[in-house]
Amino acid sequence: MDPHYYAVDVEWSDSRKGIICSPELNKHQGVCIEVATPPEFPQGIAGIWSPEHLFVAAVSGCLMTTFLAIAENSSLEFMSFSCQAKGKLEMVDGKYMMSEVLLYPKVVIHNDTHTNKAIRILKKAEDACLISHSIKSKITMEITVEVSPLLIEST
Repeated sequence: MDPHYYAVDVEWSDSRKGIICSPELNKHQGVCIEVATPPEFPQGIAGIWSPEHLFVAAVSGCLMTTFLAIAENSSLEFMSFSCQAKGKLEMVDGKYMMSEVLLYPKVVIHNDTHTNKAIRILKKAEDACLISHSIKSKITMEITVEVSPLLIEST
């Protein structure tokens, strides 16, 4: 596979915040994200995406998209996928770093006989996630698989 590039532009707006856009996305959707220093730092701003939030979002988003591809290729029928995620920022060797990302994926399936298959696919997705491969942070995953029978519509 040839290398792929993903373009992102950031422009300072005021104070400790700016706007992140991607020319690849904006030409189609006009989507940009406001980004700011998190409130835990001097002059940080609450209520706005921070680089730390975007970092954690990249890991959990990659887990989801990788899971979806593997689940499709494995013919796993599922009702829903969700993932809560937390990033741990701490001082390591005198420098701040995102030392760990904790992932809490939850898959809801129709049939309990597919529980082990869903777990295997989630573990494969964690192992295959290219964002996780690209960072130094420890990735920890706590899997939940729930069984919910199909809803039967009455006529």
